[in-house]
Formats: sequence, C-alpha cells, structure tokens
Amino acid sequence: MGPGFDWLGCAVEDQGDTVTARVLPDRPGEVVIEAIEGDGGRLSLVAAENCAGIAALETLKLLGIPRCGVGIRLHKGLPLGSGLGSSAASAAAGAMAVNALFGAPLAKAALVPAGLASEAAVSGYHADNIAPALLGGFILIRSCRPLDMQRLEFPGDLWFVLVNPLFSCPTAEMRAVLPGQVPLASAVHNCVMSGTLVAGIMGGDAALVGRALDSDVIVEPVRGPHIPGFAAVKRAARAAGAFGCTISGAGPTCVAVVDDPAVGARVAEAMVQAFTTEGGLEVNTARVVRLDQAGARLVH
Repeated sequence: MGPGFDWLGCAVEDQGDTVTARVLPDRPGEVVIEAIEGDGGRLSLVAAENCAGIAALETLKLLGIPRCGVGIRLHKGLPLGSGLGSSAASAAAGAMAVNALFGAPLAKAALVPAGLASEAAVSGYHADNIAPALLGGFILIRSCRPLDMQRLEFPGDLWFVLVNPLFSCPTAEMRAVLPGQVPLASAVHNCVMSGTLVAGIMGGDAALVGRALDSDVIVEPVRGPHIPGFAAVKRAARAAGAFGCTISGAGPTCVAVVDDPAVGARVAEAMVQAFTTEGGLEVNTARVVRLDQAGARLVH
C-alpha cells in the first residue's frame, strides 16, 4: 500500500482462503488438488500451476517427506485479481495445511520461502504479501535474496475500509504501467513517506499511518487512472473521515485507514457512492476490517 510498494504489507481479519490436506500414501512426493471452491472455475487443478499447490509442493520439500503425497482442497475466500493478496492467501493456506498434516514441525516464518516460490510463479518474487499472510501484522521485507524480514508492532487496533468494485486489474498489467525511472524529488518524497509510515506503525498512530499511505507519488499516480472513479473515491474517503486512502495492491480494491469502525462504516458508504456515481462501477464488497495480528491459523 502506498509508499510500502513491494516492501511492506499487512494482514487483515475477515475474508481468507482455507486449505484442507490429507495424506496420499500411494503418491510419493506429489500434491494433488482434489477440489477448488469459490473461484468460479478460473483456477487450475494442476498443482504446479496453482498458488496453493506450488506452496504445498515446496512445503513437502522443506519437510523432507518423500514417502507419501498430499491431497488438498482449496476454498477461495478472497476474490481473484482484487489487489487483496488472493494468491498469497492461497499460498499461505497451502503451506500451513501441509505443515500441520505432519505435526507442524516448521515455524510459520520457515514457511515463507514456500509461499515466496508460489508468489514468484504468478506475481513476482516479492514477500510483502505472503509474509504478512502467514505471520500477521505489518511485515517489512528488507530483502528477498536472502530473505530478511522484520515485524513492525502496531500497539492497539487499526481499522481499514476495503471497497472492492466489480472491475479487473490484473497484476501483470498494473505492473506494466509503472515507470522505469522516477525523478529524484519523487524518490526522496516516497522515502520520507516510507519513514513516516514506519513511525506511524511503531507509534500506534493511525492518523500518521493514513497520511503516509495517502502520499505515494510514484505508484498511485500511474495506477489510479486505470481504476474508474479512483480519484473521486479517494476524495470521498477523506471527506467522510478517513485518515488516508490509496490502492490496495494492484487494485482495484481501495483501502482507507480509520481508527474507529463506526467512522469506517461512513467512509465505506461514501466510497461505494463515489465508485457508483463517478466511476460507473458496481461494488462487489465494502468491509471495515481490523488489522490481523495472528496471520494464518489452523481451523479445526
């Protein structure tokens, strides 16, 4: 989000993906995707072509268990191509399920490389989605080669308004619009806002986090025009009481920062109205969600 492009992400409560796994004794070293629900038939059942499948395969390798295989079933809770980290959610769930199937010998942080391999196959070699999906909270990615992560603790609660319009923003296309070079002044500005963002997180200052996320001058200006009504949505969120509003991931979901769910409800209503009247788009979901400090978890 905002100046945190490719190096900072966070997890939120509510929607997510779920994977169940079982041992296949007669398929050593293999992962078989037995069923997928909630994707509208868009995802591949071939493990090597599916985010959950790739993460499951990589986790099997990490565990060093060649004597059997794994069958998995994926339920998609996040919409595809929404900018909400759908591929990372599948990868995190796949890695967690396979690890749990064999007694969870690996810590969640040790599963990030498996998810990173999955992300690399679909959206690029960056861990700012998969790391928070697994670990929760805000995760700063200092490096992917070698993997070097830092959790940033936000004291207290932080709320986000997520409005997902019925519009497609494929990650590859939204990356293609990014500039190859940026002016020095823009680079300095985003560095300042990045520092401000970290300061806001560590200080538990929702207003500062919102202002920093709202102030990207490199990515948002070139991606925003590709989302109908985005400028109006951003203005509407601020006017309704949000501390800031920007694009979530590659979009089209827009995210606003608030410190109170009641304020969030008013902001969500204003954002939906702006998408409808200014962007001409119907809205799929509009939710007020809290920062998730736990990340991926087992559900029994």
